[in-house]
Amino acid sequence: MKHMVIGRAVLAGIVVIAGAGATWVSRAALAAQTPQAKSRSLPMFEVDRAWPKVPAKWKLGDPSSFAVDAKDNVWLLHRPRTLKPDQAAMAAPPVMVFDTAGNFIKAWGGASAGYEWPEREHGIHLDSKGFVWISGNNCPTNGLPGLKRVADDQVLKFTQDGKFVRQLGHSNQSKGNADTQNLHRAADMWVYPRTNELFVADGYGNHRVAVFDAETGAFKRMWGAFGNTPVDDDHCEVVTPKSFPDGPGPQNFSIVHAIRVAKDGMVYVADRENRRVQMFRTDGMFVKQLVKTDTPFARDLALSQDPEQQFLYVGNTDDIVVVDRKTLETVGSIKVAGMIGGGHQIATDSKGNLYIAQTTAGLQKLAFKGMSPPR
Repeated sequence: MKHMVIGRAVLAGIVVIAGAGATWVSRAALAAQTPQAKSRSLPMFEVDRAWPKVPAKWKLGDPSSFAVDAKDNVWLLHRPRTLKPDQAAMAAPPVMVFDTAGNFIKAWGGASAGYEWPEREHGIHLDSKGFVWISGNNCPTNGLPGLKRVADDQVLKFTQDGKFVRQLGHSNQSKGNADTQNLHRAADMWVYPRTNELFVADGYGNHRVAVFDAETGAFKRMWGAFGNTPVDDDHCEVVTPKSFPDGPGPQNFSIVHAIRVAKDGMVYVADRENRRVQMFRTDGMFVKQLVKTDTPFARDLALSQDPEQQFLYVGNTDDIVVVDRKTLETVGSIKVAGMIGGGHQIATDSKGNLYIAQTTAGLQKLAFKGMSPPR
């Protein structure tokens, strides 16, 4: 396959690179050869200002992540320890469940005997069998108040009632990217039903996708950027490249922040600090990538809920970029009145609604309002 670069003069800072060859298409030639984009319908949204209804007895910390179950109940993972001291006594349990109308259903989670609850809650996922997966990204030297000086090197599995099922890895035990027993400050997870494999965005301390058997927890495989062997580069501070020269980009991931596996087995990885989405097969073979370096792109990911999952939603600074999932071409943007931003993590339900967890900015439901006329 050939590399194709779309220069900033053509598509406003977006670069698409496919395959593993070394042929580059010049910007002028590409501009002359690229046909006009076909008109297509795009999803429309508006803010649901009544969602959710948090019980008055509780306060939410920073909302970190959302997941949606088979009944379209919405699962929020938040960080109770981020509440100010005068509100700490009212902290809600870290896992909160609401229906699509925002009505509270139940809550659970937190430290208990038998497992190591993460110090800094980060990701939540509901798999097709109904199990709840939770990760954390605490770093021992981050200096955040009220947190222990440990690394969250584990992923937890629970039933929907909060009964502990399994722990992958152990707190403070990571030996780096080659470690097949522990994670290292994992950001996100996704179970692919066809193979019942857990794909982990093991991305704050490590720089890899790690795959496990979702039933037994057995390690199966891993890969880094472009399918490379990931290289250790462990640090607490967020390091964003100072410049983004043309070309394929860094050969190592820099904060693997979100992961989604489509029904057809394509794996999408948000490489946050490198501002790109990379696409793989489930065996780790690199397919192509989308790079957008002019804004903090690839913060989070979600799949549209139409039968073909035609869109990949990619969190940006203050909007959500709409991407054609198969071609990785940008086709639109979601930015509506009252929207809190592109999110820290996002999720979709079966009706097409979008849920945004924006950490310090709050949480929000964007109600799906149908498809626009072709444009």
